[in-house]
Amino acid sequence: METPQLISRQQALAAGLSDKDLRRLCRTGRWQRLRAGHYLDAPRRDLDASVRHQLLAIATAETTSESAITSHCSAAVLHGMSTWDIPLDRVHLTRDRINGGRMSRHVIVHAARLEFDEITIVHGISVTTAARTVIDVARSEGFEQSVALGDSALRHGLTSTAELQEHLRRARHRPGCRKAGQVVQFLDGRSASVGESRSRIVFHRGGLPSPDLHARVFSDDGICVGRVDFLFPDLGVIGEFRNALHGPRSREQVAVTETKRDGRLHALGWMVVRWTWDDLADPTCLAHRIHIAAQLAGRTHRRGHWTATPQP
Repeated sequence: METPQLISRQQALAAGLSDKDLRRLCRTGRWQRLRAGHYLDAPRRDLDASVRHQLLAIATAETTSESAITSHCSAAVLHGMSTWDIPLDRVHLTRDRINGGRMSRHVIVHAARLEFDEITIVHGISVTTAARTVIDVARSEGFEQSVALGDSALRHGLTSTAELQEHLRRARHRPGCRKAGQVVQFLDGRSASVGESRSRIVFHRGGLPSPDLHARVFSDDGICVGRVDFLFPDLGVIGEFRNALHGPRSREQVAVTETKRDGRLHALGWMVVRWTWDDLADPTCLAHRIHIAAQLAGRTHRRGHWTATPQP
């Protein structure tokens, strides 16, 4: 689906539309009113939440003074980070001042110090840098949401662990800094999706050791059996998270491929546990399955070898 066009009232009037026409387009569902003076030429039901928020952030920036910097989840959307389970109903702005934060129907304004190197330009508007954005979100949102966002920032090369540590130091006296520190310590840019980020949290809370991510497993004769999502070397367990199916392959074809691969891994002494997004809703059960697999794997001699994928 093509990205809808952001149209201001002034642009619409200049193109020959009237205010009555704009009201009719919105009433019939062909357009939607994004905020005062701004419209989208697409029905709301056809619009992804992050796309809508991106356009809302741009529209807000057009009607706000340059001293207000787009920040927090709004900056994350503009940078292309994951914003899983983070509310996107309001645009977040930060003004470089000690106090004066406020909240309205469409906007949340934060008051906080901003250094010159914490501001960049994305889509033509001023936003907080990726590192500053990750720390701001980690201070204010939940652990799972912040880890998913931070992992995506590292995965896409938007920031680095060193940058995050520096911005964490700068935020040491701000509310939520300790919580942000826990997030930064847990981040891993090798997580390939929100599901993998959430899976790592399940392992951590379930008392499991930290797995190696995307390790390559080899047979005795040096043939690569495959790259696995999670490898617990001390447990003898391999974990595989399955995202939603894409492409022409059917579920039956995927199942056959997975069964063959699991058989080769099992022949090397590894127990394989697979799960989907729905399984993450019951983290206790998933952690228990891995613990049971570890008990079974402990009786099996493992062959071949594996190599870890270094962190970015």
